[in-house]
Amino acid sequence: MSSGTADRVWSVSEHLDNILRQLKPLEPIELQLLDAQGCVLVEDVMVPVALPPFENSSMDGYAVRTTDTQGADASHPAVLTVIGDVAAGSGELPTVGPGQTARIMTGAPLPPGAEAVVPVEWTDGGTGGAPVVGMPAASRSPDAVGGEVRVYRPVGPGDHVRARGSDVAAGELALSAGTVLGPPQIALLAAVGRATVRVRPRPRVVVVSTGSELVPPGEELGPGRIHDSNSYMLTAAAREAGAQSYRVGAVADDAETFRATVEDQLIRADILVTTGGVSVGAYDVVKEALGEEIEFRKLAMQPGKPQGFGFIDAGARSEAEGDGGDAEAAPPEPERTPLLALPGNPVSAYVSFELFVRPAIRTLMGVEPVFRTTVRAVCEGDLTSSPKGRRQFLRGRYHPATGRVTPVGGAGSHLVKALAHANSLIVVPEDTTEVAAGSEVEVVLLD
Repeated sequence: MSSGTADRVWSVSEHLDNILRQLKPLEPIELQLLDAQGCVLVEDVMVPVALPPFENSSMDGYAVRTTDTQGADASHPAVLTVIGDVAAGSGELPTVGPGQTARIMTGAPLPPGAEAVVPVEWTDGGTGGAPVVGMPAASRSPDAVGGEVRVYRPVGPGDHVRARGSDVAAGELALSAGTVLGPPQIALLAAVGRATVRVRPRPRVVVVSTGSELVPPGEELGPGRIHDSNSYMLTAAAREAGAQSYRVGAVADDAETFRATVEDQLIRADILVTTGGVSVGAYDVVKEALGEEIEFRKLAMQPGKPQGFGFIDAGARSEAEGDGGDAEAAPPEPERTPLLALPGNPVSAYVSFELFVRPAIRTLMGVEPVFRTTVRAVCEGDLTSSPKGRRQFLRGRYHPATGRVTPVGGAGSHLVKALAHANSLIVVPEDTTEVAAGSEVEVVLLD
């Protein structure tokens, strides 16, 4: 594929548009709640029953009739007869009559006859003395129920009571389609009784790095060897973007080995990301192994000029499966897995991920926003020697309180430390070769 467009230089926008135009969100599936974390909801979820489903206490204390507490103070406490305990989950409830009260725990249903709850701190807890700070544990004081309790402050109707439906009423919309499910959303789904939910799954991203010089972190370096940082960086970046990400150990510069590795990973990949082997060197195995399927392009950008994109045939699937063996059924259709081939220098790989892979992941998820937030900021340093005709992306430290951005490190695509201290990318347009300190620039926020 590369031969026909070998001399064409693509803009950043053209390459990105070409990728996203060929992708569509993954098909929805039904998942258990915890498996759905991070996924995008594809259905509106309605509330089947009110939440909470019954009046319940918001405090540990005593369920009372409000008229029995009127005028109560430290000098003239209301003295009530304790007729029982109401714990969370209680089924049979005592009826509170005039001059009576039931000890009640947080979350327990309000018993018949009661209109409010007196916090235990406003009572003597049945001790006959001063106000207490809490109740003794039921297991340690089985005889605490009964007798009398002194109430030192009055309460009004509904005080310290959670009304039925005060969180959400039956029939209301709990969550709308398009919601990304985090812990609070999963809590709400569980609270309204949903055990499963229909979502778009998180894309499975497989990261493969190439290079015979790469050594896993933790192993000693030999002559001419470096630690493999790209696969860790890109796997973490894919996870941060919302994907399920899998890292494959570095593959040596051998086309057959690389091709076999890619084919082995297709079974668990919704998208493949490779790093390294896409330039014009004699050992660029990604181009050698995938040149028939992946289009390798030159982009008008720095860093990240060499890029690749295409689809790998993941085998055939039968659309007529289970149709009773109809001889006229359509032939199996190939499953095609998108592959984005990124440069091998760490900064080039990361910038390329942010510009192209992250939007692809978000598109497969069917979630907004697809793109990182961009802002205008005042540049605190001079930017010189930006190549004419290429869009340059420089590492920066954006200060939201001041609306200013400070360049971090130089333009070298190997400067990992500078990348680690940046929280943004400073964009220098294709037709700009220098930016003076104090000028306004476009900034892509990375967090």
